[in-house]
Amino acid sequence: MLLIRRGARFPAWRRTRPFWAGALLVLAGAEIAAVPLAPLSVLVGLGLGGIAALGIGAALVAAGLFLWFLPHTRHYVGIHAVILSVLSFAVTNLGGFLAGMLLGIAGGAMGFAWTPERPLEEPPEQPPQEPSRLPQPPAPPGHPPQKTLAAALPFVLLAATALPAPGPPPRAPGPVTTPRTPPTVTTTRFAPEGFTLARVAEVPTAGGPRRAMVLTMRAASLRDYRLRTRDGGGAELSLSADELRLGGRVTLYLTRLTGCVQGALCLTFTPDRLPVPPVAPPFVFMTDVTAEQALVTSGTIGADGLALSPGRSPAPPPPAPPPP
Repeated sequence: MLLIRRGARFPAWRRTRPFWAGALLVLAGAEIAAVPLAPLSVLVGLGLGGIAALGIGAALVAAGLFLWFLPHTRHYVGIHAVILSVLSFAVTNLGGFLAGMLLGIAGGAMGFAWTPERPLEEPPEQPPQEPSRLPQPPAPPGHPPQKTLAAALPFVLLAATALPAPGPPPRAPGPVTTPRTPPTVTTTRFAPEGFTLARVAEVPTAGGPRRAMVLTMRAASLRDYRLRTRDGGGAELSLSADELRLGGRVTLYLTRLTGCVQGALCLTFTPDRLPVPPVAPPFVFMTDVTAEQALVTSGTIGADGLALSPGRSPAPPPPAPPPP
């Protein structure tokens, strides 16, 4: 009899709190924090991503424990757990390779939507009453229950943050013809603002249409910007700026992009090899970037330390030999 009573305590304790939501958050935090666990030298080599993974993982584990032992804080903890899970995609190893991020979003939503069960009490006996003959107003059609709205709220907030900022639609290149050889752009840090969307389109060039990656974002900044191109006569021109700022719905048309994501993972993207997924969240930046830029459109352009300098001119052809 004593064993039965002890075994019945845990189900009763579990039903009085969002137990499974806390379990999902503990698993999410452990999964995100376990990926960069390594000796100290390796952890330091991972940089900000490894340290942020440990911090976000510990915060999600603490959020799960709060749901277990302080269930009255479920609304506050659930919302912040969803925000931390989404943030882990950008500042850690893709949110524990997506598994930790998805577990954290599910656990935070379940914790926010959980409501305590009301104890079942027998209603007092009442004398029978004659049913009212007045017609009862029908329930409004399509009215979702309160629990459904509470469970869907975190996902609505997540979808709202993923929507692009209001503004005019991206402008197509139109009749502008780009050079046969795209200019080369180098920058030590490329930091877009807002969500970055990637797709593939054709741009007209002097040598015919050419496929290019199209990156759209709200704004962007490029540090130590260098652009090298050639004028109509074939002479090389160089444009440099300490910092270049693009704003007002920026669209970049690139035929090649090479750089290090978050300064750690160096990758090369082409129209045949787009980033997966083709949506980059905020706070993602690239260092040591080299790109072939076919075209760029933006509403505003600002620069610090802008300079234009001529490069090397093409070598003149050798003189013709004298006639015999």
